[in-house]
Amino acid sequence: MKYLITGANGQLAKEFAIHLEKNGQEFLAATREQLDVCNLNNVRDVIESYKPSVVLNCAAYNYVDLAETDYLNAFKINALALHNLSFACKKQNIFLVHYSTDYVFDGEKNDYYIEEDPANPLNIYGKTKLIGEKLINSGLQDYLIFRVSWLYGKGKNNFLSKILAWSKEMNTLRIAYDEFSIPTSTRFIAENTLKAINCGIKGTYHLTPRGYASRCEIAKMFLNLVGVNKFVLPVSSKVFNTPAVRPKFSAMSSKKISQLLNVDFPAWDEELKQTYQEYFK
Repeated sequence: MKYLITGANGQLAKEFAIHLEKNGQEFLAATREQLDVCNLNNVRDVIESYKPSVVLNCAAYNYVDLAETDYLNAFKINALALHNLSFACKKQNIFLVHYSTDYVFDGEKNDYYIEEDPANPLNIYGKTKLIGEKLINSGLQDYLIFRVSWLYGKGKNNFLSKILAWSKEMNTLRIAYDEFSIPTSTRFIAENTLKAINCGIKGTYHLTPRGYASRCEIAKMFLNLVGVNKFVLPVSSKVFNTPAVRPKFSAMSSKKISQLLNVDFPAWDEELKQTYQEYFK
């Protein structure tokens, strides 16, 4: 099987490159300069030239607050690009894998979201990701969409890396106690995505570890793991006055994909400990 990875400089794309290389799989990890997913002609040319079996779309606009004003770029990368990729993949009979977000939900359910729950995004970022999903649904049959949440890995643009950076600058870290979801490692996503592809699974699924936590709980646990002794002050998310409104509770159930893969997913804290041992220690 031959893989084409978009967004090669991102943390998820780098994770896939590690796994595919370790497994001896043929792949091309394309940077934005090599493959601009917003340019249909470029997408078509690269896919026709490389002829992959699977496209792993790791290109994404993830700046949730900035998207409120930079909505055109957010739309191009999170939505328009999916039209381009779907068009090119359908023409060449190529399987497309894409990643969406828990932010397609409004957080009003107060229970785990399942795949059948209606989407109602509160911010521009979530809206563009939902449009991207719909463009794939309408243009392709051979696809796999995974909704993921609070992604972390070796990159610097994630909650854990920000906590480490803040801990070097401040003795007291103010962290929200009233936003709940599931931290998910790039390692967990890459491993289970490749399993799903090998099993021939298609459709839209939620892909996260078990359980859920507040940002404050996650920060405390992570700082304890890395041995950083800083005071974490629980505060309301309202004090940050962020441009984008976020769902208060966006934890998703991964029961459906877990059963299809016949895998017992770890709890979020177990996954965090394991990822720390491999990536941060």
